[in-house]
Amino acid sequence: MADLRGMTWDHARGYDPMVATSVAYAAAHPGVTITWEKRSLQAFADRPIGEMADTYDLMVIDHPHVGEVARAGNLLPLDGLRDAEMAALAAGSVGQSHASYAFAGRQWALAIDTATPVACRRPDLLDHVPARWDEVMALAGQGRVALALIPINALMTFFGLARNEGFAVAKAPDCLIAEDAGRVTLARLRSLASAVSPRCLTLDPIGIYDWMSEGPDAPAYSPWGYGYTNYSRSGFRRHLLSFHDAPGFGDNGPRGTVLGGTGIAVSSRTRHPDIAVDYAFWIAGADCQKGLYTASGGQPGHAAAWEDDGCNALTANFFRNTRATLETAWLRPRHDGYMGLQDRAGDIIHACLRGEATEAATLAALDAAYRESRA
Repeated sequence: MADLRGMTWDHARGYDPMVATSVAYAAAHPGVTITWEKRSLQAFADRPIGEMADTYDLMVIDHPHVGEVARAGNLLPLDGLRDAEMAALAAGSVGQSHASYAFAGRQWALAIDTATPVACRRPDLLDHVPARWDEVMALAGQGRVALALIPINALMTFFGLARNEGFAVAKAPDCLIAEDAGRVTLARLRSLASAVSPRCLTLDPIGIYDWMSEGPDAPAYSPWGYGYTNYSRSGFRRHLLSFHDAPGFGDNGPRGTVLGGTGIAVSSRTRHPDIAVDYAFWIAGADCQKGLYTASGGQPGHAAAWEDDGCNALTANFFRNTRATLETAWLRPRHDGYMGLQDRAGDIIHACLRGEATEAATLAALDAAYRESRA
């Protein structure tokens, strides 16, 4: 008997497909059980991977952790084990999803889920999809726009707005963003934040989509928010939501949003490395991703699912409608120390949006936090 434990995040998208695939894997491998536990998204992010690696055989992780992981040795490197399968996963990656788990010459996880900030609308409340910043601001002026602006999402939107314009972010070890570029980007984010309900400062994308899909006073449109196929599936909420490519400035298109998603990782301390690795490669593979994984509520990272007619029919064309945004998404820093920066920088941006700090003070604090993270 081999009993494995896994840890994932507490949402239908993060938990349900792990349970469904583990049941199917156990049925095909008598004597094997994989039991999944879940924590809130914030609690999951706050718990060190090293601590989880002591307890769990399998973990669903975020790619910004890989710099820390590469130093600490908490995860089993997956490169060099199944070269043909690894090459197929790399070839089937949506955007940089697969590459985001490669660091310091090793592959620390396999992409099973991908996401980036995309646009969302209530089709019964809005019959067109804004493609440009000025259209978004005009709609916001009518009180019809909402977007997630809790600290982490405010930071991701700041990064995304900067990258859409082609501004360099975290390119040099001593500068997060040039002063002029930072000032333009922060001013734009503040103008949008001031045009939407203050409630947005308290909501993550799940909160925004729940608001949009339930209430009679619902916003009609969200320009940037990490996509969730669950809300584009019939019956998940009272009103179906439709997801689309993110807007940009001028003719910049959807480029530059900040890549998210999750990967499946194996603890370096597991007693069942062969089984854990086998499950990881299977769940990340094309057949599982476009089949059981998506059908059970997952948001796949493999292009086979994104191109599949059945997966798109199930999700109101979520995958086809947002593919360009994913393919041009920006891979944020992943150095050891970045996670601390992300926490601090989100709070810094949020304070500015609340009117508690000037733009100049905010940019100076962001730069200082970045330099400290690189030290």
